[in-house]
Amino acid sequence: MLMLALGLLLAPQSASPAPNGGTYLYRAALIQAAPGKLLEVVDLWKAGWPGTKGGGDEPPIAMRHSQGDRWDLLLLFPMGSLETYFSPDRIRARQKASDAAAADRDRLAGDVAWQEDVFVLGPPVEEVRRRLADAGFFHVEMFDALPGRRADLFRQREMENVYSRAIGAPENLIFTREAGAHWDLFTVGAFRDLKHYAAAADVPQAKQDEAARAAGFDGAKAIGPYLRTLIASHHDTLAVSIK
Repeated sequence: MLMLALGLLLAPQSASPAPNGGTYLYRAALIQAAPGKLLEVVDLWKAGWPGTKGGGDEPPIAMRHSQGDRWDLLLLFPMGSLETYFSPDRIRARQKASDAAAADRDRLAGDVAWQEDVFVLGPPVEEVRRRLADAGFFHVEMFDALPGRRADLFRQREMENVYSRAIGAPENLIFTREAGAHWDLFTVGAFRDLKHYAAAADVPQAKQDEAARAAGFDGAKAIGPYLRTLIASHHDTLAVSIK
């Protein structure tokens, strides 16, 4: 983590940096449990996640895979900023908490088969927790942009939020990559349940088209095809809250 911080601070600025929907830093961890160990990993999250409790860091926000991509859990670890997260006092407190949780960390290492981390900028943690708190069902979309199209991809996600708002559907939370795994951007849509997620299909076609054109698309049926002109790859996952 310290090497990551140094890398981010010393890295040269991109010639065309992608915009982002916020300035709050998170570590997003995609975790696949070892066979038969998913509930054990979930129990570790419920207990406070090894090394987090008592270290001054906020507990991670979690959701559980239902269908789609390979991961079992998506965890969002709030960091805030590099300067605060890697301050000397926070580092010392985190190390002390990590040492105290050594047994649980060893247990976690044996319960996880695969993990991928990406550091992202997104909305403030208070907004993320509020938007996700009462939701029971999530739609997670992860994107690799085509070269030179990251900014266009971000703008497309903003346009789609304008469209969703117009038809009465929840807007996506947008997170953009700072470092780590290859994903340029991912979004999380939060819904009460599967029925709420599917409710957009009941909106009359004329209203969908009107909302889509107002958001900048050629029509509702053009939203998906336009998105695909911007991306090299795209993974969808449906997820549920952890009770």
